[in-house]
Amino acid sequence: MRFEFIADRPVLDFLPTLAERGHADVEQLTAPTDFADWAVQAGIVERAPDVDDAGLRHVKALREAMFRLVRALIDGTEAATADRELVNGAAAGPLPTLRLDVDGVHRNGDLDAVLTVLARDCLELHASDDRLALRWCADEHCTRAFVDRSRGARRRWCGMRGCGDRAKAAAYRQRRRTAIP
Repeated sequence: MRFEFIADRPVLDFLPTLAERGHADVEQLTAPTDFADWAVQAGIVERAPDVDDAGLRHVKALREAMFRLVRALIDGTEAATADRELVNGAAAGPLPTLRLDVDGVHRNGDLDAVLTVLARDCLELHASDDRLALRWCADEHCTRAFVDRSRGARRRWCGMRGCGDRAKAAAYRQRRRTAIP
């Protein structure tokens, strides 16, 4: 499976692996290898970590805790203690190891190292100025959060490919329908 990386932050690209929350609930991590592939495609590690069924359940539990933390940050509500503790615990783990070789830098790590990167990014999001520019995509079915770095902070879509294109096409069709007598 090919995943989409458009958020400029690993955690914000990871959360939509469960897409259209509350609508279609499209789960993209249906097998342990799906998360291993995601980690490589995200560039967190270059070799897929070993993930078993228990590991995948942990990945999904952590993803949901991080989603609730991001939602609380955007909505200005209190984050649940259990979610904070789960993410804090994952953030305390080992990071991937970096090695400079003649052909460049190599990143290697196991499942815990990948989850540590994601958990730390979630925590750093809470401490960075990006938290002030966090928004939800305006597409009614998209549940992707994004950092609005646009001039004037008027961005509405998580990305123009996909949600933005669909909205523009729908608006065009609506204008065409109303323009025809």
